[in-house]
Amino acid sequence: MHYDRIDARILKIVQKNNRLTSEVIGEMAGLSATACQRRLKRLRSEGIIEADVSIVSPKAVGRPIQVLVLVTLERERSDIIDRFKKAIKSSDDVVNGFYVTGDADFVLYTTARTMEEYEQFTRQFFYKNPDIKGFKTMVILDRVKAGFAVPIEGAPED
Repeated sequence: MHYDRIDARILKIVQKNNRLTSEVIGEMAGLSATACQRRLKRLRSEGIIEADVSIVSPKAVGRPIQVLVLVTLERERSDIIDRFKKAIKSSDDVVNGFYVTGDADFVLYTTARTMEEYEQFTRQFFYKNPDIKGFKTMVILDRVKAGFAVPIEGAPED
């Protein structure tokens, strides 16, 4: 995957606000709207832009309980890891899932309406899975920053 300085500028712009029109993005990046649309289409088709999403407040939609879960598998075998990755992807309750190094094998971010609902999730998702050795729950007290923006190499500074 390759991107140039202009692509980098577009990426920086859309990470802050992906609802801007191609005309506005193009103007900010020094391109015509058509050229901007072509670049955005290529950036998406090449997987540089993975998704266009809105960040929703869990509290505003009735899911005030936010939790990070450190998961340790019984054994680190590729079939077990692949099975757990599939379970993460298919669960609506898991917002984000990461396969990591260190003391845990996975870190999950999940939300719930109540602690009772989170407990039900743990019973279904962890206790019924024989591949899970253990898990540790960390309840989030305050979401200080939410986003998916990554630093873009080659993008001019604002």
